[in-house]
Amino acid sequence: MRLSGLWGAMLLAAAATGGAAADDGAAIKELTPTCKLRIAVAISPAPSALYAVKDAATGKLAGVTIDLGTALATKLAVEPQFLEYLASGEIQNSAASGVWDVSFMPVDQERKKFVDFGNAYHLLQSTYLVAPGSKLNSIAEANAAGVRIAGVADTATFRASQQLSPNASHISLAGVDAAIELMRAGKADAIPLSRESLATLAQKIPGSRILDGGILNSTTAVAVPKNKPAALAYVSAFIEEQKASGNVRRSFDRMGMTTSQVAPAGLKP
Repeated sequence: MRLSGLWGAMLLAAAATGGAAADDGAAIKELTPTCKLRIAVAISPAPSALYAVKDAATGKLAGVTIDLGTALATKLAVEPQFLEYLASGEIQNSAASGVWDVSFMPVDQERKKFVDFGNAYHLLQSTYLVAPGSKLNSIAEANAAGVRIAGVADTATFRASQQLSPNASHISLAGVDAAIELMRAGKADAIPLSRESLATLAQKIPGSRILDGGILNSTTAVAVPKNKPAALAYVSAFIEEQKASGNVRRSFDRMGMTTSQVAPAGLKP
């Protein structure tokens, strides 16, 4: 098949650099409709398999999703364009708008209505950070009247908390920063997030504690907007390459997340 124009140039460049081959043309078109790779990432004061962090002085982004997005753009031989969101809920809610091409986020059944998940790269456990002086000592104790749980709207972890602790009062917020401020002000008893995020947040709120156990046991996986089968197959294979090469492990370690668990080979949500 003869290739012409910009798509042909992109495919030939990708093949020349060891990236996508010509028979990946359908995936490239689905992933790069603007001739860039638009990567939706969530930004937080604490890194995790989902959240990237942003340097206040330089604006530079760092994190597992930044590493993965950059590596995928390199494989496709296109420029990466990072689109910043406060949380995965904002990303999922914008999936049908056509503003982003690929993302990385925790998996739950509700989210599958918005995006199609590829292979997982991380084994996720979320729990509660409890406020200084709190009498909460277990996840079960959070399910009580008067307990104020401040979480990020439309995230898998916040949905899990709402299901597990229906008797508590859940405060829906736009991002992690807002939850931190509520706890510092004495207006929140618990914050539900991944263990990686909470390890950093606990240092920002002296006297806070991370509870044992999990309110959500899931995975973090690559995702694309719905009904892009070629793109989905391509990014799934890419994730497997990144795990097998050790790049995912190295990315976790660079961010100080040495106890984070890389998902087993071939794991699908």
